[in-house]
Amino acid sequence: MASLQLITYPHPTLRHRSKPVLRVDARLKELVGEMFEIMYEFRGVGLAANQVNLPIRLFIANPSGDKEEGPELVFINPEVNKAKGIVEAEEGCLSLPGINANVKRNKSLQINAYDMSGNEIKANIDGFLGRIVQHEMDHLDGVLFIDRLAEEIPRSLAEQIQAFETMFETKQKSGAIAKNEELQAQLLEWEQKYC
Repeated sequence: MASLQLITYPHPTLRHRSKPVLRVDARLKELVGEMFEIMYEFRGVGLAANQVNLPIRLFIANPSGDKEEGPELVFINPEVNKAKGIVEAEEGCLSLPGINANVKRNKSLQINAYDMSGNEIKANIDGFLGRIVQHEMDHLDGVLFIDRLAEEIPRSLAEQIQAFETMFETKQKSGAIAKNEELQAQLLEWEQKYC
C-alpha cells in the first residue's frame, strides 16, 4: 500500500464513519509515524486517520504543533464522556486549508482510548487539547468543523468551500484523484486489515 497523503474536502473519506481498530502491527505504527510527519509538514496540531484516507478510529495530536516540543499523543478507539460547559473559539482544519471559523465546543471532557502499546488512556481534559480532541473525534465520525458553525456559513467561506468542490471534481475527471468506487475499495482494504 502506498504512503499516506493528506486529503482535502470534499474527498469522500472525510465523510466516512471510521471503524474501531482491532489490531496494531508494525505497519500501523509506521503509518502513525507518517501521520505525525504529515501533521508537522502542514503545521497542524491534530490529525485523524481519515484525513489521510484511513477509515480507522485513530487520531494523533501534539498541541505545540512542533516535533521538538510537547507530547506526541496517539488515541486509538477514542470515546468522549462527561462533557461539560461550552466555549467558542476559532478553528481551522488541514483538510480545509485557509478556512477558519468560530466553533462552539465543550469546555471540558473525559477521553477514554488506547495508545499504540495497548495501554488505556483515561484523562480529563480541557483547553486547547480538549478542542483538538473534539475536532478530531468529529473527523472520525465524518463530521467537519464547518458542519458545526452556529450560523449560516458566511458567503466568503461558502465561496472557498465551492472552490474546493470544483477543484476536487476537476482532479477526479482528469484521473489525478481516483473515482469514488476506487476510493471505496481502498477503504474496504484498510478495514479488512485493521478492523
